[in-house]
Amino acid sequence: MTPRRGLVVLFTADVLSAVGSRISMVAIPWLVLVTTGSPARMGLVAAAEMVPYIVASIMGGPVIDRLGARLSSIIANLASAVAVAAIAATTELGFAALLLLVAVAGALRGVADRSKELLLRPMAEAAEVALIRVTSLHEAFARGATLLAAPLAGLLIYWTDAASVLWIDVGTFVVCGLLVAAFVYPPDTTVEARRDKYFRSLAVGFSFVRRDALLATMLITTFTINIFASASTAVFIPLWVAEVLGSPAGLGLTLGAFSAGALLGSIGFAVLATKVPRYLTFAVGAFIGGSPRLLVLGLSDDLVLVMAVTFLSGIGIAAINPVFGAVLYEHVPKDLQARVIGLVAATSFAGLPLGALLAGELVTAFGLIPALIGSGIACLIVSVYPLLHRGPGKVLDAPAPAEAV
Repeated sequence: MTPRRGLVVLFTADVLSAVGSRISMVAIPWLVLVTTGSPARMGLVAAAEMVPYIVASIMGGPVIDRLGARLSSIIANLASAVAVAAIAATTELGFAALLLLVAVAGALRGVADRSKELLLRPMAEAAEVALIRVTSLHEAFARGATLLAAPLAGLLIYWTDAASVLWIDVGTFVVCGLLVAAFVYPPDTTVEARRDKYFRSLAVGFSFVRRDALLATMLITTFTINIFASASTAVFIPLWVAEVLGSPAGLGLTLGAFSAGALLGSIGFAVLATKVPRYLTFAVGAFIGGSPRLLVLGLSDDLVLVMAVTFLSGIGIAAINPVFGAVLYEHVPKDLQARVIGLVAATSFAGLPLGALLAGELVTAFGLIPALIGSGIACLIVSVYPLLHRGPGKVLDAPAPAEAV
């Protein structure tokens, strides 16, 4: 199989895995609700998956270095299939057992996702495809998988039940692992860093991120955007719809506007990725994708205006991940990528649960409108920094230094 076809297979495996994962993110909380009747336990089971996912994304880097990204991906995907199958097959064991299995599945999913990400660079280089093109297409497919999987999960649960739907996730993990094993052969994904002691290996990755001005700027920006994106989706928009509009239809329209903008922006950026200045695109995307959608909710009760601004914010936010992803592949030495990419991904994802928690506390303490305006101003301050401080971004379009093999 040619390298280009191998890259296509890797994309296919990743999309299948993403669809299955997002189906389970709907099915598992629903399973908890129908078996326990407790909304609080729904939130607990979601946290039980996300926290190990974040921890494994950080802690798994040295293990991926030792095994290689390809073997790590195969093992983690097949082990994830076993873990999710255990959840689907043992729904009568009780809530504690479910939490344990969900935590295991979340940790394995973190390793599987990081491993597939690490395969993108060598496969893209072997196929002679620009990395920014690969990361932009990856983001577009991920957005599409998200839009497809959530309604599909709802329909499947309606037609069958939550436990049965989880077997689809099992199947996607199995197929993903087999596709990587059979068709994805990167030139080389093992690195010399595999000989380092485990905690020394982790410390080197942390040190690199801390000392690198470009990565630090982009990571702080992404982390902040994720906090307020999660706050908007989980708390601010539903409350604004309930208090200002009084109609649940507005919730679907507003969230749908953002999703449509993000998908359109991902497709557009995939087309233009090699033709636009990357750091400026990242900075403008962060500026558009963050504070405007919060401020318009705090300053307007016009649904059409809110939908329009939210749609534009979706377009802006779509450029953030592809540019950041390309920077990680190009800017971070190959022998550090497993650790640095895992740390960056985990830190970025950590903003998601934090955002929902923060939004709830702000609304409780100050009320919805002050919380929206205050959050919008805070997000604006952080997101405008990359526009004003563009020095670190100059390295993005400079030729990459030659790396020792």
